[in-house]
Amino acid sequence: MKTKKSRFRQWKASWRDTVILLGEFRMPLLLFTVAMLGGGLLYKWLSAMVGESTSGYAEAVYTVLTATFLQPIGEFPHHPALQIFHFIMPIFGISILAQGLADFGSLLFNRRARNKEWEMAVASTLNKHIVLVGLGHLGYRIASKLHEMGENMVIIEYKAEADAVERMHSLGIPVIPDDATRQMALEAANIKDARAIILASQNDAMNLQIALKARSLNPNIQVVVRIFDEDFAHALQEQFGFNAMSATEMAAPLFAAAAAGADVSSPISVEGQQLSLARMVIQPHSELADKTVGFVEDNYHLNIVFLRRDHHSHMHPTDSHPLEAGDTLVVLGGPDELSHLMHDNE
Repeated sequence: MKTKKSRFRQWKASWRDTVILLGEFRMPLLLFTVAMLGGGLLYKWLSAMVGESTSGYAEAVYTVLTATFLQPIGEFPHHPALQIFHFIMPIFGISILAQGLADFGSLLFNRRARNKEWEMAVASTLNKHIVLVGLGHLGYRIASKLHEMGENMVIIEYKAEADAVERMHSLGIPVIPDDATRQMALEAANIKDARAIILASQNDAMNLQIALKARSLNPNIQVVVRIFDEDFAHALQEQFGFNAMSATEMAAPLFAAAAAGADVSSPISVEGQQLSLARMVIQPHSELADKTVGFVEDNYHLNIVFLRRDHHSHMHPTDSHPLEAGDTLVVLGGPDELSHLMHDNE
């Protein structure tokens, strides 16, 4: 099923990329049209000057078109000026079309040479995906974790290392080489249809700028921001509702879990293991619905410490307690276990 979806997405990307290419082909078409119409005017004027006038402008344009494509036009003109025109016009007109078609064909069959446009075409086929800004050390690990979880994503990175980009391409992940502070870069990543954005650059101010811009373009988007200043991180959570994670929370799976919709706390070390609390709501079509607390704890290797349903709360619910869509859970677990749970809750 996933293969069919991937093929369909590639087909859609190819179609949209071709549309983009046709847009780039407008200039040769415009030049050719101007040449034909202007040639018609020139031919009509020359014909009148040498006494071999045509019946009208439409006939003059038709004569120019037939001459351009080396089609027979009936009686060949007698005057040298018109004869020269008949020889020059095909060279001029076909040269314009040939150059345009050559460029079009080269770009069409070598899409990777037009990296940004092709990545934009792929991104435009995604829906409810995750936009990841930054492909540094942390960003690379987040992208790998999201791919492992089966998430669709688009990466924006202006100065990514070639090896990292190549690795993402091998996984089928589009990487748009642009500055994410620009609105056009976010739109190229199809931000309006994304469900989450992860900002993993090392610049707090830039991360905040991009977060605010993303929220303005998509008011419902889940925003996960990497922030080095912990006080600043808490302020962002309170004022903007962003899931701001400080530099002490560098586990890539936690970023992935946050992007999946969990409210994740700062990790604490328990006997050498990093554990976090995550608050989540069981979704209507979640794999967790109709399961029991014990089933989730045993299969995901974590603990459900709190459950709320219809204003009724349960601290440390029993193993046999059933789970339903709409239940609010507070779960204690490691980064990998939490990200796995969030993925299955979508």
